[in-house]
Amino acid sequence: MATYGLNDVKNGLKILVDGDPYTIVEAEFIKPGKGQAFTRIRIRNLKNGRVVEKTLKANETVEGADVIDTDMQFLYSDGEFWHFMEPNTFEQHQADKTAIGDTAQWLKGEEDCVVTLWNGAPLSVTPPNFVELKITETDPGVRGDTSGGGGKPATLETGAVVRVPLFVNQEEIIKVDTRSGEYVSRVK
Repeated sequence: MATYGLNDVKNGLKILVDGDPYTIVEAEFIKPGKGQAFTRIRIRNLKNGRVVEKTLKANETVEGADVIDTDMQFLYSDGEFWHFMEPNTFEQHQADKTAIGDTAQWLKGEEDCVVTLWNGAPLSVTPPNFVELKITETDPGVRGDTSGGGGKPATLETGAVVRVPLFVNQEEIIKVDTRSGEYVSRVK
């Protein structure tokens, strides 16, 4: 494993702390007027998402985590696990509920996702930025009901609920931004 010194610590670096993989969210180098310089870092546990603060002294080193981000294709979900495949090697990995998190609401099948692996096991899954999903349930748009200019809730085929404009109807396919969970456009 690689070890990193005080000067190598930067945002986005994956490190091991007490045997668990973490990613550095924020790193601040501090040089007080008296005494040794140190770095204060905020790190997020890649297993459970918890954020903690840690201080590194000038002579301390941290061990790099063997964490790999790979592009994989979502195949299917059997209720307990979500199955992904590496397109080059056809090797399959299964992610559990903690690794998949809120990503499950955007996956219907055959989407390309970024899967973070640690020791061969998925830690987290990042969906594509935009997905196209069919609306399974929404109220019909009533003519003349546009004075507010707002929207209405729509349930998608994966179970996710997003706000859509009043002119969007049931059974239409829409494009959704997975980072914000917002409607982007209709798909022709």
